[in-house]
Amino acid sequence: MARRRYREGLSEPPSCAGGRWRAREVSLALPAPSARIAFVGVEPGVERMTAVLLSQAVLIPNLVGTFVFALSGGVAGVKGRVDLFGLAVLAFAAGNAGGIMRDIVLGRYPAGSLSDWRYLAVSVLAAVVVFFWYPDIDRRRRLVLYFDAAGLSLFAVTGTIAALSVGLSPVMAPVMGMLTGIGGGMLRDVLVNETPAVLKSELYAIAALAAGLVVVLGDALDWPWLLTFTLGAGLCFFLRMMAIHKGWGLPTARWSSGHGEG
Repeated sequence: MARRRYREGLSEPPSCAGGRWRAREVSLALPAPSARIAFVGVEPGVERMTAVLLSQAVLIPNLVGTFVFALSGGVAGVKGRVDLFGLAVLAFAAGNAGGIMRDIVLGRYPAGSLSDWRYLAVSVLAAVVVFFWYPDIDRRRRLVLYFDAAGLSLFAVTGTIAALSVGLSPVMAPVMGMLTGIGGGMLRDVLVNETPAVLKSELYAIAALAAGLVVVLGDALDWPWLLTFTLGAGLCFFLRMMAIHKGWGLPTARWSSGHGEG
């Protein structure tokens, strides 16, 4: 085993001291260079993002978010009358597309959802749960929306944290968190030939963006990371609940299809 000392800008576990996702000097035991996957043309900060995403503080919420999003994908598959394999495909797409999009945009290859077997495992587990217990789930349709809201909240926060860990600006980091949150749901809806929920007037992408802004604010003000995580995810979940139960949403154009013709 080759030992290397990693400093700022290279791979190391995140330091949560003071609530900021910073690097700290640490000694790690790694395989010999020939055994490592080469990150061709990738910024050193991407390895720091890998360490952040593999930390328990982020990995567990990511897996939970993957599972709840995958459940919504499985339910969409049952409604579309697909077989068990189709359920698994939709579950994996719904649970992991956002994270794959985040990793590709930030330059992490291969994407974490493709290199870590646990993401595939929880997606298949969700598909199996839906396959055998869909009637019970269908009787609780609101529960599916709650699953989707929970997944959106967790992914929006962890996506923003990953963006900050590689040095993305505080302006763009919440956008990356939003893309992480909405990517899986968009692909799920497209695969079952539905209009993506993010394109409707109901608060969806805005809720994810709000969660990312809270994470950036907490990082700037040195809030404890757990408080930042909870407030960001909580705000997103609250906005989604208000959209579901109270109809909160953005205004839509009032023009009919006949205007502007001829």
